[in-house]
Amino acid sequence: MSVELPFAPVDQIIRRNAGDLRVSADAAEALARRVQDHGASLAVDAAERATADGRKTLMAADFDVEQVVDRETLTLPVAPVDRIARSRIDDRYRVGMDARIALADVLEDYADNVASAAATLARHADRRTIQAEDIETYFALFN
Repeated sequence: MSVELPFAPVDQIIRRNAGDLRVSADAAEALARRVQDHGASLAVDAAERATADGRKTLMAADFDVEQVVDRETLTLPVAPVDRIARSRIDDRYRVGMDARIALADVLEDYADNVASAAATLARHADRRTIQAEDIETYFALFN
């Protein structure tokens, strides 16, 4: 699967959690890949919920989101998140705008959590730069 998610917004998410640490380009790429994979998996689960309800349109509730945030408050762009959602589900499903925004919000929270942990791991390793290995170490430890 190619990476649909641009690295720049992912880099921005890492930087807001990095404090005084630098961020390597590889870290942003590693996190973008992980976020994309997580988003595609969530979309598969959401499609199963929609099917169980007799719907072909994914809604925010299918992503366990009760209140959809304002699109303008998100760092992750919605269009690539839409492509991520569609990457592993059947073409017969539609992804509602509220579902796209809800998924972007969920993925941004996910990325924030990983980025915060990666910053902690970089500091623990006595490094001044968050690297891809910090992202991968997080997943090795907590998944």
